[in-house]
Parts: sequence; C-alpha cells; structure tokens
Amino acid sequence: MPYVEFGCLPTIIGSMPHVDPQMACSQISHYLKDIPAWPQLPKRSFLENMYVQFSQGFPGAVVKGDSIYVDRSQDLDKPLEQLYAAYLENDIDKYPISPDYAAGLHNFLALKNLSPLAVKGQITGPITWGLKVTDYGRWSIIYDDILGDAVAKFLRLKAAWQEKELMKISRNTIIFVDEPYMAAYGSTATETISSKKVISLLEEVFGGIAGLKGVHCCGNTDWSVLLDTSVDIVSFDAYNYAQSLSLYPLEIKKFLERKGAIAWGIVPNDEESLARESAASLKDRLEEAMAPFTRQDIGFKQLIEQGLLTPSCGLGALATEEAAARALELLAELSVRIRKRYI
Repeated sequence: MPYVEFGCLPTIIGSMPHVDPQMACSQISHYLKDIPAWPQLPKRSFLENMYVQFSQGFPGAVVKGDSIYVDRSQDLDKPLEQLYAAYLENDIDKYPISPDYAAGLHNFLALKNLSPLAVKGQITGPITWGLKVTDYGRWSIIYDDILGDAVAKFLRLKAAWQEKELMKISRNTIIFVDEPYMAAYGSTATETISSKKVISLLEEVFGGIAGLKGVHCCGNTDWSVLLDTSVDIVSFDAYNYAQSLSLYPLEIKKFLERKGAIAWGIVPNDEESLARESAASLKDRLEEAMAPFTRQDIGFKQLIEQGLLTPSCGLGALATEEAAARALELLAELSVRIRKRYI
C-alpha cells in the first residue's frame, strides 16, 4: 500500500461488545466510512477471545472451557512439518480464520455498502500470543525455541490470509499486530526476551503483510524497540498514557521522517470516562498529548497529517452497545473537528 496522509481519520482497535456480528458491523460502517475495521466479538464466544481467535490450526493447540494451551503429549512433529511447509510455500489458504472464530470478520467481508480509503484488520502479536499461550505445565511457549519460532510463522500466514480477504473490499489494507503484553516488556515476566528476539518475531509476522503494518500496545512500553522494526503505524493509549510515546522524540522523529504514522488512542474505552468527555474536551486532550512532541522539533502539522484517531484500546470490555456507539460517535466527531481546523 502506498503512503497515505491520514490527516487524523478515525478507525478502531478491533473488539466490540456486541454478540450480533451484523449489529457490530452496522455500527462500524455507519461511523467509520473511511477506514472501517472488522469487529472482534469476545462476548459472542470464547473462540473470539484475542488469544484464541487466531489459534485455529496451531500444532497441539487445545481450547478447553475458558482456557487455551498447547498439548505436548500429542505428536507435534507432523503438524509442525505441515506448518513449515505451508510457510515455505507461502500457502496462506492452509490456515484460514473460520466464522466460528471470527463471525465479525465474515460478516464484514459480506458488506456491500463500503467504498473506503482503506480497510483495517488485526491479529494478536507473537510476543503476546507466545507469552499467554502455555503448555500444560504453564510454561509460555515463547520460551520454547521451536514453538516460539512456529508462532510467528503461523501468525504470519494468518495475517496474510486475512489481508487477502480484506483486499476484496479495498486494495489499501492496514493490519495491526496487537501486542498488549509489550506493556510488561522489561519486567521480570519478560526479562529473558531480548529486544533482538522481539524485533525478529515481529518482523516475521510483518513479512506476511503487503499493506501497512501497525503495532498496538495499550500501556507503557519501550517504544524504541517497536520503532526499530519496519512498522508503518504505532498505536498507543493517548488517553491514559499520553506521555509514554513522547519519551522517545529522536526515534519518533526518525519514524515520521520515513512516513510512519501515529494512531492516537484518545477516545476512552470505559463508560465513566465516555460519559464525561465531549469531542471538544477530547480535542483539547489530543492537542495536549501532541504538545511535548512539538517541543522536540516535531511539527504539529506533521503529527496531524501522519496521524490516525482511535479509541484507547478495544471496545469489547464495554458493558453496552450504546457505550460503543458513544465511543464511535465521539471518535468520528473529533476527527471532523480536527480535520476542519487543521487540514
């Protein structure tokens, strides 16, 4: 996908609180005409939990009750051989995402009324998936050299399959690799995972994405590691962690110079905050979040032009569909205000 000057157009991170995929898709297509995204629906089924949704077909993966793990008592050699063969042949149809695991994706693909600038998808990242999914002994599979490597290759194929499907809607695609566990990077939980390994695993997944590649992390992290990848869009929670990205001005400046974009997660994803915010108050908050960058010799105009607006994280945890509609309404209205004022 060629460089796009987004000019603070709105999109979402992925999850929605709906159970009915048609209702979720209808809400998204109503508010996000330029960059719609397919909805993940964790309340519909545990299969749509972000740690389960992309697990279908992974060697030894078992979904039982409300847990997922890799069963090492199975003979994993043959399924691992099949995975590596599919990877080497780039056989992306070998590991599709079925409607049971992503009803929102399949309903989204069936929509007829879309003519967007770009279309967005998302996939759980290899760091997060590799840390969350354990073997039966509760050992995260990222620490297993073979399975950890297989995770990234597997997710690369899943991302490529998803992108191929989304290109039926628009040839301009954006795939976010969601890495919430990167908020724990550098802590005792991840101390044995080097920055080199993080970059290598992410680059493996990015290799399957032809369009724009994004990384989303909704907490504080070492952004210098993520900015050291070939990522095109960095997505962060600008509502709760506005300062986190501005601690890396040199890296951000370099990133923007190579036409990278920042997705500002400025619309809150909890009911209490949504009730007290307005498009006007969020505009003020966004401008405040951008101010530290401008003091570091990064132009405000550049931040606007190379910016996207999103909720702070997924909307799936909201209690009601009305709250999700409120978040999308604020997001769309804020984008209009910013664009009218600065574009």
